[in-house]
This record gives sequence, structure tokens and C-alpha cells, in this order.
Amino acid sequence: MLRIFLFLATNMAILIVASITLNILGFDSIMEANGVDLNLSALLVFCGVFGMGGSLVSLMLSKWMAKRAMGVQIIEQPSNSQEKWLVDTVAELAQKANIGMPEVGIFPSPSSNAFATGASRNNALVAVSAGLLQRFSQDEAKAVLAHEVGHVANGDMITLTLIQGVVNTFVMFFARIIGHTVDRVIFKTERGFGIGYYIATIFAEIILGILASTIVMWFSRWREFRADAAGANLASRTSMIAALQRLRSEQGLPNDMPGEMTAFGISSGMKQGLAALFMSHPPLEKRISALQSGNY
Repeated sequence: MLRIFLFLATNMAILIVASITLNILGFDSIMEANGVDLNLSALLVFCGVFGMGGSLVSLMLSKWMAKRAMGVQIIEQPSNSQEKWLVDTVAELAQKANIGMPEVGIFPSPSSNAFATGASRNNALVAVSAGLLQRFSQDEAKAVLAHEVGHVANGDMITLTLIQGVVNTFVMFFARIIGHTVDRVIFKTERGFGIGYYIATIFAEIILGILASTIVMWFSRWREFRADAAGANLASRTSMIAALQRLRSEQGLPNDMPGEMTAFGISSGMKQGLAALFMSHPPLEKRISALQSGNY
């Protein structure tokens, strides 16, 4: 199943556009003076600059894009008791977690979900679906909000950015080595870069980027256990378990949260086999078990 998340999709798009632009402008010629061999040291520095840059730009755009992708309505001034409770609860949890007050919003979705994103602990967004607010008790909803505030307090988006930046660097690095090899061996280009280099490099970046995303997904799964622990500490372990159990009971219901947003959500569908490597969230059973056993 296609599971390219908003952050990863933005990041990959930036890398591909940057690569094409650099190729067109002739800034991608990281070669030895003989015009034949790659200067691997210079190439690694070049890839590091643009790899980390693409990841940082993705981070800066994350909140803006999340609002538009999900149609989040930011609560500037609460218009009813439910919105007031939501803002007050996030404020209470943010104070407990010692972070700045996040923006708070509701997105129009019948499924039960929530997400948090933002460039820093003091510049974040916490949003919850209308469906979750309708069906969850206040204790359960508070636990979900605590989970999302936990993501912010743990600095998950910053860590994700650093990991993605390192991944970007090596994807770009090895893609150019592959492109150079294909250009020399298959297209028989003797000096400089031929068309084979540019074609092979772009395709290699896409394939390696998808494969490397398993590293990011591993981190995403690990961070869910940490956010569950934060939710248990900020709200209560009983409420956090109850919230996850309710989510599990709703797993058969349709989830209209776009696939690219699932990395930000509290729940995602279960996968098996190789597809499990691309899961952003661990199975709910494992998360519930970790909380029940205190092993978190």
C-alpha cells in the first residue's frame, strides 16, 4: 500500500527538484580534475548540504502543509464549550510538559484520529478529528491529546528531521555513484556526465528514497511507544489504555485520513510481511500491552 507521508513526500519532492535544477545549471559536476572519476569527499559534502537542507525545508513547511492537507480549523477563540474544553486541556497538558502553547485545531473527519506537528517544541500544532471528539469520553480524548503533546515535548519532529537529513545525504550520495557507474558502463560516456548519469541518478534517488524510508518508519514506530508513555504520564495510564482500546475497537471503520498524513496520526492500519517495514505505527495490541505491563 502506498504510504508516502506528508513529510517524506515533501522532502523527496524537494530533493528531486533540487537535483534536476542543479543538473540543469551544471552545479552537479563533482568530479576529479581528470573529468572521469568522482571526487567522493566533495560529493559527500555536496550531498550533506542539500540532503539536510531538503529535510529542514520539509520541517519548516510541515505545519503549513498539515493544516491545508487536513482542512484544519484553528481555534482562535472558542465558540462553544467543546472548543473551550479542547483549548484548555491542551494548555494544561502543554504546561505540564513544559512546552509553549501549541496551536489547537479540529479537522473534519468522521474517523477517530489526531496529530501533532511543527518546527519546534514552542511552535507546534495539535489537531483532533471531529469524529474523535464525538465518540471519545473526555478522559479518553485527553489521553489522546496528551499523546500528541508528548510527541511535541519529545522533539519527535526535530529528531525525524535529523534522521531524514542523514538518510537524504546517503540517498543522494549513492544515487550519484550509481548514476556515474551506469553512465560509464552502459552508456559508455568517457568524460564528464552523459544523459545516462542524469536519468539513472533520478531513478536511483526515487528507489533508494523509498527503501531508506524504512529507517524513518522504524523511528516513527519507536516514537509511538514514547508518546504513549508521555500520554500516560500527562493524563493517566488508565485513560491512555482506554483510548487505545477504543481505537482498536474502531479499526474496522473506514479511516479517511490521507495516507500521507498517517505519520502524524495516533493510529494507522495494520500491515503484515514486508509492508510492516513501512508502518508508521506499531500494532495497537503491542502498545496496549506495553502500557499494561508498565514496560514503556
